[in-house]
Amino acid sequence: MSEDNHEDKKGAKHKAAMQKQKSNVDAQIEAADTERGVAILITGNGKGKTSSAFGMVMRALGYDMKVGVVQFIKGQQLSGEEIYLRDHCPQVDFYQMGTGFTWDTQDRSGDIAAAKKTWAIVIPMLQDPSYDLVILDELTYMIAFDYLPESEIITAIKQRPREQSVVVTGRGGGTALQDVMDTVSEVKEIRHAYNNGIKARRGVDY
Repeated sequence: MSEDNHEDKKGAKHKAAMQKQKSNVDAQIEAADTERGVAILITGNGKGKTSSAFGMVMRALGYDMKVGVVQFIKGQQLSGEEIYLRDHCPQVDFYQMGTGFTWDTQDRSGDIAAAKKTWAIVIPMLQDPSYDLVILDELTYMIAFDYLPESEIITAIKQRPREQSVVVTGRGGGTALQDVMDTVSEVKEIRHAYNNGIKARRGVDY
């Protein structure tokens, strides 16, 4: 068989495979006919959960949508996303719990008080239909550490305005939270530079 004939057969096989794939994709798109906001959980032990959420912030801002961002746990160490939002995106309502990581504070009662204060910021957002997207970064830890009532969090997410989307990030969170989310993605760690003695990199890790 000549090389040209071999390439022609490969081309025909590829075209047939892509036509089949297109038919499957088109059918899935046609079947998805419900128009409403979505609830997304980005969990797992790998790097990139918060980064993924902020990617959706950028996407929403591209459509001039109203965005609310609330970060639990983080707040003592300045991050690039915080700098950018505060300096360039005044239309984004941004709030941090500000206590830092729980292993730094070592103060359960103080952390619970801060969590409740932060949750009081979240509730109006999840009740306000003018917010197109609400990011609840590291909220899963509030459930895992029993800082906030799991049932209250789940109810607030379920009862948010129909057109509003919410993104929750953080490790774990439990099956009850997963069950109310439309999309659950797990970021799995294969290798992390930090475990090999490489320092966190500004602009990449924070």
